[in-house]
Amino acid sequence: MKLALVTGGCRRIGGAIAARLARSGYRLALHGHGDTVPETALAAVLDECGTDWAGFSCELADADAVEQLMPRVAAHFGAWPTLLVNNASLFEDDRVDTLTANRLHRHHAVNLVAPALLGKALAQAPTLARPRVVINILDQRIANPPTDQLSYTLSKLGLASLTMIEAKALAPHVRVCGVAPGLTLPTADYSARQMERLAADMPLGQLASPDDIARAVEYLAENDAVTGQIIYVDGGAHLRAFERDFVFMRQDEA
Repeated sequence: MKLALVTGGCRRIGGAIAARLARSGYRLALHGHGDTVPETALAAVLDECGTDWAGFSCELADADAVEQLMPRVAAHFGAWPTLLVNNASLFEDDRVDTLTANRLHRHHAVNLVAPALLGKALAQAPTLARPRVVINILDQRIANPPTDQLSYTLSKLGLASLTMIEAKALAPHVRVCGVAPGLTLPTADYSARQMERLAADMPLGQLASPDDIARAVEYLAENDAVTGQIIYVDGGAHLRAFERDFVFMRQDEA
């Protein structure tokens, strides 16, 4: 039976991915930094589908804890995951002139080292009846990196490179792909009008929804002929070079 480990899988985009996988018949190991209670919409889907799921708390900046996460999941379910979705990430604002070693290390620990260790654990799992799949959640900015959120951007560029390296190194037993979203769910930093303006700036004149991203994950998880691919789900944002992060653009214009 299919079992997926989704990091950051209890809410927001991770929750949408988990919900889509639940409807596709996956058992789910939902990781959280601390809280592993699914958000309301996800909880409803898990209940509706009768999904066999469990929550796993883990500090992804702690390499020792990360190396124990996959065995913990296997011990609970009595089986190793067949799908790993590296969704959780750290996102903070810094630039070349404000960069610190600590912030750079923390972003790489969570956004690159943890996915690398979890991918290694999945690849080294006991032989499974079905192929294993790793899907890394990236960011459309890897195509045209802006100058802000430097530590975050560098870590996502590293994860994109890891995706391609693992796809070659782990074939044929493990497929490795990436999904690169653009602006999707606003935080409190965005106004409704700003989101409308930003959507209009996209080549497709719209932003992606969480389910758009989740459907891309589902496609990659289920298509046994695809590896080493990165799908941009971003309204076409990667086709344009934006100088700043979206949160700093189109603010309260007349």
